[in-house]
Amino acid sequence: MNTEQVMMARIYLTEGEKQLNNLIKKLRDWDKIRGVTVFRGIAGYGDSGVLHGVGVIDLSLDLPIVIEFFDAPEKVEIIVEQLGETIKPGHMVTWLANINI
Repeated sequence: MNTEQVMMARIYLTEGEKQLNNLIKKLRDWDKIRGVTVFRGIAGYGDSGVLHGVGVIDLSLDLPIVIEFFDAPEKVEIIVEQLGETIKPGHMVTWLANINI
C-alpha cells in the first residue's frame, strides 16, 4: 500500500461562538484544503468548566463542535498559524498521519 504523509488539524468550538461558517468558507474557498469534517457534540466542556450539552428540557444551541481537516503538513502549519489569531489558545491540535494513495 502506498501512503502519503499529511497533517491533521482539529479545532474545538461551540455553536455559540458563531465561527463555523466563516471557518469552513476559509478552509474550502481560500485555502483549498483537501478534506474537512464537522462533528456536532452532544456534550462537552472546555477551560471554563461550563458544561455544554443537550437534555430533555435544555435544547441548547451552544453545543460543542469539532472541525477536523487535513492536507500537506506545510500547508496545514501555515493555516494553523493564521487561525491562531481567531481561535482561542488551546483549542487547536495537530498531528501527522498517513493516507493511502
